[in-house]
Amino acid sequence: MLNNLARGVRMASDFLMGLQGQGAYRKNSLTNLQVELPAVVIGGGLTAIDAATELQAYYVTQVEKELERFERLKRRIGEGSIWSRLDAEEANTVRTWLEHGRMVQAERAAALAAGRPTDFARLVRSWGGVTIAYRKRLQDSPAYRLNHEEVIKSLEEGIGFVECMSPVACLLDEYNHVRALECARMSATDGKWKDTGEKVVFPARAVMVAAGTNPNVVYEKEHPGTFTIDEKQSCFAMHRAVESADGAFQVELVKPGEIGFFTSYAKDGRFVTFYGDAHPVFAGNVVRAMASALRGYHEITRLFAREVAAQDLEEQAERENAWVRFAEVLEDGLRAEVVDAIRLANRIVEVIVRAPMAARNFRPGQFYRLQNYEGTAEVVEGIRLTMEGLALTGAWTDPARGLISLIVLEMGGSSRLCSTLEPGEEIVLMGPTGTPTEIPEGETVLLAGGGLGNAVLFSIAAAIKARGNRVIYFAGYKRPSDLFKRRAIEDACDIVVWSVDEGPAIATHRPQDCTTIGNIVEAMDRYSRGDMGATPLRLQDVDRIIAIGSDRMMDAVRRARHTVLKDVLRDHVAIGSINSPMQCMMKEVCSQCLQRQVDPVTGRESLVFSCFNQDQLLDKVDFDFLGQRLRQNSAAEKLTSLWLDHLFEQREVQVV
Repeated sequence: MLNNLARGVRMASDFLMGLQGQGAYRKNSLTNLQVELPAVVIGGGLTAIDAATELQAYYVTQVEKELERFERLKRRIGEGSIWSRLDAEEANTVRTWLEHGRMVQAERAAALAAGRPTDFARLVRSWGGVTIAYRKRLQDSPAYRLNHEEVIKSLEEGIGFVECMSPVACLLDEYNHVRALECARMSATDGKWKDTGEKVVFPARAVMVAAGTNPNVVYEKEHPGTFTIDEKQSCFAMHRAVESADGAFQVELVKPGEIGFFTSYAKDGRFVTFYGDAHPVFAGNVVRAMASALRGYHEITRLFAREVAAQDLEEQAERENAWVRFAEVLEDGLRAEVVDAIRLANRIVEVIVRAPMAARNFRPGQFYRLQNYEGTAEVVEGIRLTMEGLALTGAWTDPARGLISLIVLEMGGSSRLCSTLEPGEEIVLMGPTGTPTEIPEGETVLLAGGGLGNAVLFSIAAAIKARGNRVIYFAGYKRPSDLFKRRAIEDACDIVVWSVDEGPAIATHRPQDCTTIGNIVEAMDRYSRGDMGATPLRLQDVDRIIAIGSDRMMDAVRRARHTVLKDVLRDHVAIGSINSPMQCMMKEVCSQCLQRQVDPVTGRESLVFSCFNQDQLLDKVDFDFLGQRLRQNSAAEKLTSLWLDHLFEQREVQVV
């Protein structure tokens, strides 16, 4: 069922939140998404209620904002210039927003004239509304049992609730955009909810899955053996701290029916506790999370009871000084500050950040989440230029100085705002996150980088070379002027094959390197045939391919291995770094980064979280799915980019 749903999740109006309960819905999860109505939220918990009410309010705000932006742009560049930038699908979306935005403005004016409150719920219902679909009855839902007042308020606000409906599949339109949600009607038989065989179809331009909450135990997946897992509840096994006669503590598994706040981890007198959504007893909502802290903090303070009792009052000043010093060290390590923003090429900006702890923990292949603070963002014509969270790979790090290089391809509004960052500006930098790239030993490795993908490969190539591998690097660009940081590529490999889609060819600086005009697959084909001269490293000897670039470029490499390069390559591992849309980047939480895979041998479908494991086998990746997901915000991004064009042209905003 989930694969059928995910197959329909492709445009901005189709999105998954909290799929299979991997973490609760968050209020700000909608802030970077363009949405259309009608919408269906799948689930019966407070997460679903919150998602539905927030979605309704967000949509009203969104269409009014897009109307205002469109009208400003129309006065500046003309309406025809705007429509010429949009394809048919995007134009339909924008027309819907404009129509609904005008209706919102009309309702505001009518309410003001009549001296009454605005009634946006009526408007939303006329557009198809927001409906919650739950597989059981309303009175059976966790939302009703835990907080029926919130359910009542959501109904008062116009949220629909349909009972006994289990989602089956998303039905698509001509653009592979969801147009309806197919559900199976359920009924209670012998105490169990079963499919009656009846199918019901709900119109839907947006689908949100907010079903359940499972504790996130991804750390154990990354570091097996660190924690004992309760397989029945799919969470950390609950332990309690037990004090021995000598005052030392150990952890032991709690008895059935008891509650513990400690994990199984115990090393060198250090322990790990867990609360909130990570805890099976307290998962599900904020109230329970607060209750977990109220119930569990005593367990932590008990560890230090003897130490506190033995403290001398005369030493309090020294202890306070030690705390201040510790806090200063922590502040310095965690604080992220822009050192500089440098333009490397057309649409390529390097942002150098000082963030000591984030720099020390980076491993090649991982990435960061960058965002500016609203309080320090520039304000132009009443619009605050705030970024959404951007997933950016560390091109290089200097742990000794605490520096990180992040290279940005200017595509949408947020990425273009990176050029406005000022030296000394404090920013939000989360990470590093994601799984480090596997670095082999003693292999011949082919690296294929397309455009910005080359920045991702800088640190990976250096790590591969340092482990005694032979490296041949195919570096592809649209034109020679797009090349940046040539030395970083050359220093990390044995041979570079430069290629550009549009000439002239990139001049080589080393005798062993090659250059050609053509795409990256054509470059591989010519190199394999010896058209570029001697080949000290043959493609026949390649053990591993790592391709990083656009979805089209990686798909071309995937297909070439089975066509033009089929008789050249031997058995090898082929990996692509999958650049799915991302929101939280906290590993298996919000589900924005879901990527569909299909096993080429068995045909079995599966879904993976790209923010947890971005390096995926090329032959399993559904690139059509990836391409569709990458278009999910295209209409809003184009309008934003047009707006920034004119702000930058008038120098109202200074950029590098």
